Amino acid sequence: MASFDRRDFLKATGVAGVAALAGCSGSGNGQTRLSWHAGGTGGTYYPLSNELKKIIEDNTDYKIQVQSTGASVENVGSLKSGDADFALIQNDVAYFAKNGTGIEAFKGSPVENLRGVATLYPETIHLVTLEETGIESLQDLKGKRVNTGDLGSGTQVDALKILNAVGITTDDFTEQNTSFSQASEQLKNGDVDATFTVGGWPVGAISDLATTENIRIVPIEGEERQKIKEAASFFADDEIPAGTYDGVDQAVPTVSVQAMIATNAEASADVVENVTAAVFDHTSDLTIKKQFISKESAQDGMSIELHEGASAYFG
Repeated sequence: MASFDRRDFLKATGVAGVAALAGCSGSGNGQTRLSWHAGGTGGTYYPLSNELKKIIEDNTDYKIQVQSTGASVENVGSLKSGDADFALIQNDVAYFAKNGTGIEAFKGSPVENLRGVATLYPETIHLVTLEETGIESLQDLKGKRVNTGDLGSGTQVDALKILNAVGITTDDFTEQNTSFSQASEQLKNGDVDATFTVGGWPVGAISDLATTENIRIVPIEGEERQKIKEAASFFADDEIPAGTYDGVDQAVPTVSVQAMIATNAEASADVVENVTAAVFDHTSDLTIKKQFISKESAQDGMSIELHEGASAYFG
């Protein structure tokens, strides 16, 4: 999960001149051009968006322009301003944006025109430690140094919600805040005892760490997992399969948030319905996260109001 910055959000919402280029603008050849905001080129959002672009263009008259961005918070800003017609975001970020809570960028400034289209695949909560720390459960984090993700990020908000749900407050541990790539170095150097990250497995930084260190992914399960899901509706059951990371030979139960397609209230109902139908009638054409993306699961974890065009498709 990318870190979330108020500056990214304000930058996206303030680009009034660029917004006129989006909004289902017509092109000279009679096609409708749609702006689709993804994420960084090194993550999952960008290549997946390009696969979705091909499916949509193959099955509609629309032309899709995929743009690399800073991911969820920036994409919410682009949807709010009309600079993007569609975007990939996380369902927890969508919830925070629509309700004006959680992440600093949204506090007191709800994004009222944000609408959901469909959820896609799990962004898994990884609680990573090294075997030598002896940490085997959430309760073992008490008295430890824990990196909860970048300050103000969705990862930090998710981590603190998880810990609070099981009775652990910031008074119970020493909190540190960096990106996961930096947190991975902190683990390796013994500067922190555990770290949270959010991403579709395998997460590259964890895979890299596992090649040189004996890692443990701490399970989130049982009654504690139920409490976490009750504390925030956007959390869902998940599992990291055995063998995903070197040395992690058994499946690890955990929770996840969901990557999702979002749009705005101003988008045409017909356009949203046609785009949704193109994607979910042709999921067999996908190669990225194909095992998770289906019409049957496309409302699992939906955390905001659906666009009327998506509602028309899903019934």
